[in-house]
Amino acid sequence: MTCRRSLGIVTAILVVSGSSSAWAQDAAAAAKASPELVSALGKELSVTPEQAAGAAGALFGVAKSRLSATDFGTVSAAVPGMDALLKAAPSGGAVGTSGALSKIGGSAAGLATATSAFKSLGISPDLVSKAIPVLTSFVSSKGGANVAGLLAGALK
Repeated sequence: MTCRRSLGIVTAILVVSGSSSAWAQDAAAAAKASPELVSALGKELSVTPEQAAGAAGALFGVAKSRLSATDFGTVSAAVPGMDALLKAAPSGGAVGTSGALSKIGGSAAGLATATSAFKSLGISPDLVSKAIPVLTSFVSSKGGANVAGLLAGALK
């Protein structure tokens, strides 16, 4: 009876989270598209590559909502697989309608969006502050200090 009950619970979870398999595919694709960044972030946060890809995507989504298209294009050019990383962000994360909220609410709204995304990825929201330096360091190594500065400014 316990086995059947557990199976029912697992089935219910899978039905409720039907889009999670699509997210897992997007996150796995992002991890392959940007392995160096995902690996560094995964090591720093002690999370899976898929979680790291989602976390990076969520933070880049916040930056995208705060930067001009030109400035975000500059940051994006320094990050292999940026489109895949943005897709790996949890739905309802930083990309999309909450971007307008981030612009209105300033840094508090952007960080709230990022912490919410981290929670949905199963990552402690406290780790947002550890993730940002990893992203800016990576962008600095690929695009230079000025590009890293754009990203850092957007994630303040």
